[in-house]
Amino acid sequence: MTTPDSGRPGHEELHNEMPAHAPTRHIRRRPGDRNITAKGFDFHPEVFLVSGGLVVLFVLLTLLFQEPAESAFGAVQSLITGALGWFLILSVSLFLIFGVYIAFSKLGNVRLGGANAKPEFPTFAWVAMLISAGMGTGLMFWSIAEPIFHLQDPPVMLGTIEPNTASAAQQAMTITFFHWGLHAWGVYALVGLSLAFFAFNWGLPLTIRSVFYPLLGERIYGWPGNVIDILAVASTLFGLATSLGFGVQQANAGLNFLVGLEISTPVQVGLIAIITGFATASVVSGLGNGVRRLSELNMILAAMLMVFVLLVGPTLFIMGSFVESLGYYVASLPVMSFWTESFSGTEWQAGWTVFYWGWWVSWSPFVGIFIARVSRGRTVREFILGVLLLPSMLTFLWMSVFGGTALSMELGNLSGVISGAVSDDVATALFVMLQQLPLTAITSFVAIVLVVVFFVTSSDSGSLVVASLTSGGKLESPAPQRIFWAVLEGVVAAALLLGGGLSALQTAAITTGLPFAVILLIMCYSVYKGLQYEHGVVHEGKKLKEAEEKAIAN
Repeated sequence: MTTPDSGRPGHEELHNEMPAHAPTRHIRRRPGDRNITAKGFDFHPEVFLVSGGLVVLFVLLTLLFQEPAESAFGAVQSLITGALGWFLILSVSLFLIFGVYIAFSKLGNVRLGGANAKPEFPTFAWVAMLISAGMGTGLMFWSIAEPIFHLQDPPVMLGTIEPNTASAAQQAMTITFFHWGLHAWGVYALVGLSLAFFAFNWGLPLTIRSVFYPLLGERIYGWPGNVIDILAVASTLFGLATSLGFGVQQANAGLNFLVGLEISTPVQVGLIAIITGFATASVVSGLGNGVRRLSELNMILAAMLMVFVLLVGPTLFIMGSFVESLGYYVASLPVMSFWTESFSGTEWQAGWTVFYWGWWVSWSPFVGIFIARVSRGRTVREFILGVLLLPSMLTFLWMSVFGGTALSMELGNLSGVISGAVSDDVATALFVMLQQLPLTAITSFVAIVLVVVFFVTSSDSGSLVVASLTSGGKLESPAPQRIFWAVLEGVVAAALLLGGGLSALQTAAITTGLPFAVILLIMCYSVYKGLQYEHGVVHEGKKLKEAEEKAIAN
């Protein structure tokens, strides 16, 4: 941990710049010091027992009262999106603005882990893990369905547009970029940066509570810190369950397409059980073996499928739409970022932007801790720009290839084919589109494998993160503990499918994302003060070293 010695020149001035608490060289207590260790478990009692108990209680109530639960999910979603949708819209835009400001300020020069730290993973593996953890099965589920939805029913976000026209197609890709681009990764960048900085530079545990040390000081080890980590665990589990629910619906649709497997909730619950088994095997292997290798396999398979569709599909249309949509996205970003449909009187945003923002926020503890763990040694500027730009550009290219191909078919001589599939069952859209291209059986099989591997990487990396949160920030928690959380993630996803399907998944994301957005707003201030302090320390050290070298030279 880098802090100034009290006798150094300028220490008093630097200390006075911190409004609350700056750590000394030796952190006096850690959450892990109070852990309970027994039979392969090593956990922080309050966080583990309360968060696990609340999740288990939710699962039991949902399974016992499925029909009332389905009605309750719909009512909660309507209440939150109607009354507080504007808050999520504003908050997520502020997170992105804050990240860009930090990246281009003097604070961007701070290195995560100290001035001499080196990156733990090469860039390719780093980006692969970012994408696999940050988006996962969502890329497979929505890359075709979302542009087609917006083509058929254009929102008035950028003006009134006639459905099923070229203008509607252009806007459809732009809005899809908006939902999957910089705003999503701005949320992840904020949480990941905050965690990496306080863990690697200040020596604090890798948990959400540590980010608030400048504001709470030693109280992060008491009940305020426990509450923060319990919220983070709940948010992570339900955010993961949302993605896993989408993934298993699509895997079921693909197997129905290939081998005629029935599309039903019981089948999807069975698939969750099988794939969760794969995830538990991967989670035992740890970060360097299981998660990293699966993430790299994902990148290779996804790249192969994307290149194939690009070459055999409408190549010129895809590349042209990619460039045009990117320009339209950049030009329209300020308007889209703050649009709340207040003057249009529509309710489109509740099912789309508000849902996505809640989903990304609910995923942020998981993705933030995960990318923090793999980002030691990178500067703040490199971290923020890398997390914002690299995954966003790859996501835009993916959406252009698959979404652009579907739009080209709808605007051409296959009108109604893809849109009909989206209307009937959104999970089948990808496979219906692949049916219109050569080598359908092979590409559909690869797509199913991708969905499954995305499922596994999301589940195993999520289990590592939740196990870390519930063990007081320990980077390597025992295997049985990681297995417990991997299984519980699958159980939550199954419960949500049984208790309301798609509506329940969306409600879970929004409900857990909303309170955590408040925590992220406070996090912006906390990490800003921490980076200011760290930059002052580094700058002071450089001046002192230069003065010593000059004195020796003289």
